Amino acid sequence: MAPLPPPEPSIHLETTAALQARKVRFELNRVVLPIGIEGTYGVIRHPGASLAVPVLEDGRVVILRQYRFAVAGRLLEFPAGTLEEGEEPLGSMRRELEEETGYSASRWDPLGAMHPCPGYSDEVIHLFLARELTLLQDRPPGDDDEDMEVLLLEPAQLDALLASGDEALDGKTVTAWYRARQLLGS
Repeated sequence: MAPLPPPEPSIHLETTAALQARKVRFELNRVVLPIGIEGTYGVIRHPGASLAVPVLEDGRVVILRQYRFAVAGRLLEFPAGTLEEGEEPLGSMRRELEEETGYSASRWDPLGAMHPCPGYSDEVIHLFLARELTLLQDRPPGDDDEDMEVLLLEPAQLDALLASGDEALDGKTVTAWYRARQLLGS
């Protein structure tokens, strides 16, 4: 996959307000856009994340049904996680896969990167296809606030769930599945 295009930055005049949360920072910035317009824009500064599409030898996909506070509901999501300071995307994803699913993978293929919410966030999610999975004897502990169920689905089942309208959709998961299907040739 090709890398993301290089940034075309605005001219930063000043940060007028900022609020640091657990993993993100919200800023109000006065900027001059590349087209010459000056304005105040809110942005969520995010350290980046990784996501894996885990596929078992028999072709089933490992996916989560995870509770998300912001939408007050459960979403179908591939395992993913925020990068810790100084952490590389693949290293983060190896850790998250084990914590969230109880599997490790010995084959990793990059699926590129994406901006999930470019209208208000600088987050970049690095996507991977994880194969040659092994179920761990002892699953490492994850975050205390994670509430998720691990599902094993046939690709056609996942396609049907995503198309049905019966599941709340997660954009990064839909994008990653689309890219994984291209690499898997299905």
